[in-house]
Amino acid sequence: MHSFLRNTAKEILESGVDLQKLTVVLPNRRAGLFFTQHLGSLISEPTWMPEVKTIEEIFYDLAGNRPADDLTLIFELYRVYQDLNPEAETFDRFYFWGEMILKDFNDVDQFMANADKLYHHLSEIKELESDLSFLNESQVALIRQFWSSFVRQDRDHQEKFLKFWQLLSPLYTSFQASLAVSGLAYSGMLYRKVAESLDSIPRPEKVHHFIGFNAFTGTEEALIKHYITEFGAKIYWDIDAYYIENKVQEAGLFFRDYQKDKIFGPTFPENIPTQIDDRKASIKTYATPLKTNQANLVGSILEKIPAGEAWEETVVILPDEQMLFPVLHTLPEQVDKVNVTMGYPVKNAPVYSFLEAVLEMQRYIKEEEGKLLFYHTAVKNLLSSIYLKSVNPGFAEELMAEMQLLNQIHVSVEKLHKGGGLYQLIFQKLENDSLFSYLAKLMEALAERLKDEPLQRSYLYQCFKQLTRLREIFVGQDILTINREFFIRLFRQIFREVKLPFEGEPLQGLQIMGVLESRNLDFKRVIICNMNEDSFPPSAGLNSMIPFNIRKAFGLPVQEQNDSIYAYTFYRLLHSAEEVHMIYTTASDQGKAGEKSRYMQQMGVELGREIEDEVVFIPIDQKSPEAITIQKDAEVLGLLDKYLIDENGQSKTSFSPSALSVFLDCRLKFYLQYLANIQEKQEVSEEIDAAVFGNLAHLSMEILYQDFAKRKNRTLLEKSDFEELNKNWVFPAIEKAIRQFYHLEGEADTKLNGQMAIARDVLQKYLHQILKIDEASAPFKLISLEKERRYTAGLKIETASGAQTVSLKGIIDRVDEHNGSVRLIDYKSGQDNKTFPDVESLFDREHKSRNKAAMQTMFYGLIYQATVPENTMPLKPAIFNLREMFGDDFNPYLQLKLPRKEGVEVNDYRQFEEEYKIGLKSLLEDIYNPEIPFDQTDDLKKCGYCPYKEICGR
Repeated sequence: MHSFLRNTAKEILESGVDLQKLTVVLPNRRAGLFFTQHLGSLISEPTWMPEVKTIEEIFYDLAGNRPADDLTLIFELYRVYQDLNPEAETFDRFYFWGEMILKDFNDVDQFMANADKLYHHLSEIKELESDLSFLNESQVALIRQFWSSFVRQDRDHQEKFLKFWQLLSPLYTSFQASLAVSGLAYSGMLYRKVAESLDSIPRPEKVHHFIGFNAFTGTEEALIKHYITEFGAKIYWDIDAYYIENKVQEAGLFFRDYQKDKIFGPTFPENIPTQIDDRKASIKTYATPLKTNQANLVGSILEKIPAGEAWEETVVILPDEQMLFPVLHTLPEQVDKVNVTMGYPVKNAPVYSFLEAVLEMQRYIKEEEGKLLFYHTAVKNLLSSIYLKSVNPGFAEELMAEMQLLNQIHVSVEKLHKGGGLYQLIFQKLENDSLFSYLAKLMEALAERLKDEPLQRSYLYQCFKQLTRLREIFVGQDILTINREFFIRLFRQIFREVKLPFEGEPLQGLQIMGVLESRNLDFKRVIICNMNEDSFPPSAGLNSMIPFNIRKAFGLPVQEQNDSIYAYTFYRLLHSAEEVHMIYTTASDQGKAGEKSRYMQQMGVELGREIEDEVVFIPIDQKSPEAITIQKDAEVLGLLDKYLIDENGQSKTSFSPSALSVFLDCRLKFYLQYLANIQEKQEVSEEIDAAVFGNLAHLSMEILYQDFAKRKNRTLLEKSDFEELNKNWVFPAIEKAIRQFYHLEGEADTKLNGQMAIARDVLQKYLHQILKIDEASAPFKLISLEKERRYTAGLKIETASGAQTVSLKGIIDRVDEHNGSVRLIDYKSGQDNKTFPDVESLFDREHKSRNKAAMQTMFYGLIYQATVPENTMPLKPAIFNLREMFGDDFNPYLQLKLPRKEGVEVNDYRQFEEEYKIGLKSLLEDIYNPEIPFDQTDDLKKCGYCPYKEICGR
């Protein structure tokens, strides 16, 4: 197999150079490791090996310094910025664009741009023309183009930009001076220092050979040219004619420029290698529907590799580091050794997510009357984590259940601290001066509990190292105080860059690496994942404070250069490859279209050979979901026995009007809800939805009249009673209802959030209106309220097993005696209709406007009469629609009404009892009929808000 590093090592050996007097310079340490291996395999007798360095080490050795870390540099930059700008913002606001300024300064120095000229005001075009003589015409045109578009901006934007732009030149100069005094530096500053003092560099003791470079910065180019001309250095290019001789091929952008250079030009070989064209590699592309499918595909490709082949000759390139663990999990058993060159991001680890959730919780802490309260979502996230669950599993589950039952929006610190030591450590309010010590203590506590999980401890160790480094940097920085919000942002920014390094033998086994780590390395078999546009090449643009045109004019790198570097990295992999497998995803991901990489498109056009394209299908059933039908076999019919009254006159449960309405709407829903007992998932809700509001309204009215009866020791309400009820008892009834509904203890404060306070005010208006209607109809006598009395009935039906008696029950909101009738009142928070054409329609599931409310209140008549058989008074069903009560013509009573005819008020349920019982009996017999299965409704509108629609696939 062709290998650039091996061929170069062989060429150096054959040249007869004294290896002991040779320094080999490579783009990165990994390439140096492989070069040393190849050189060692070619040497047959003991000898001194050459010194192997990276270009970075050359510069840092010559500069006599190493760059400081970015955070220290940004602190120093902020100090200088404060001196120059009397209105400087706080450090936490400066930090994030301070990073960008530092990067720009680094680029300015790396590419040896004139900072004074670049950051010049440039407000006068004549000054521009007279002062940029060192630029060529196209560069000046680019700057003119920028400023001409700038002039068209509104005045306010112009002034802000110019004010900031004018500050950057003195900031650059002062920053350089400040760093020089403190002995600090950033890498570009060191590179420039070396490049500008090349004439004073002493001749090195060893000959330098520069191997495998592609895109030089301005400083690197200056240094290497100096070494070639002054010190006899040599350079070896890792190139191919495929992209150099094609003038529009982006991969050869830099090399074509270097070929024209008077110093670099002669170093190129006379005959440019044509490995890509000569090798005729087998190239295959794969389209997968989802990103995760790629890992399975990688595993299947590796399985097909013949036994006995060296795994070192195969590489899996992962442009997206998130694919690392999925790929590792799908490696076939025959892969006995793996070398992973890329670190795994700690941000993907569970322990990082937990630490982030602990800090995030601090944003939502509430203090009321000296008590600490924690927001329910943040608490639930932490209680659901394995770290708290494992410490006290029973407590975590009980607390989450209690939060759900009580619908607690906030949880008190006292309640959380009952979980034990770790709970006490986590659930506390952090002060600004204790952030570092707290997080260190928490990491130590977690590490103590993770003794049996080395991988999690490794994640924690990396986080702890980073935290310690951060704390050391912040110590002695007297220019700022760290607030909690900034610390959380900084934690996310810095810790998300931390990676867990993998231990392994780099020269053995299957190679799994990132894109840029593959430079100078050659493989027989190349598998590349995520060959999507925006992934390889990546889409991220250059974050810079310097506008594009000005960057380009002054020779600073722009996206074009970035694209060229990635293109070269891709085509380099083809130099030695005999098999190339490229996998891309067709599904869009995070707003990015599933488009194949431009490199694949280019190869299809430029190579002029057949590229096999395989679409990997995942079997998906395109058919509509099959209808779900539950046949009433013996087991299912047995579930219905709980509604039957036994010989002792007892039943396990009873049919309610709600359950019967559900059966009429959808038989399957009835089965799922009442027989299979599949309940909706309950969540803590901050919203006051219609159901909650309706429940509060019912409960408030019940409490209002119950307490009246207790206070007055009577159930008769006169007109004179309503003034006092309106004035003194509406608000307390609502407060008491809220306490009962949310299970608040007797002495607990009723702290209402904004929505609940609004709901309480609306409830007051509704209750006052009900009292107004009741006052108009007074006097009346209360018989029962809500759960005060249990109303039941038994109804005989015919079943497959013979005659049975079915139990019926219902909760009537209010029963009172008025004008010689018994009113059966149902409060409704919706807009229920009070008219129906006939009793038969109440049980007709095909009737489009079947009146559920009328069916329910008539049901109340049946169970009331059955419970109170001695009753001789008319039973009058009534519906108090809360939304309709404010109308002048409000009438709560049911009306029998045919289309285009005047309605007839239902004054006595008993007039319709026989007909109603026939309809109800028929309905119940359908439920028990083994020939009628529990099937889905045909009316898809009813599925819109059904909690079971996902089960049905609707």
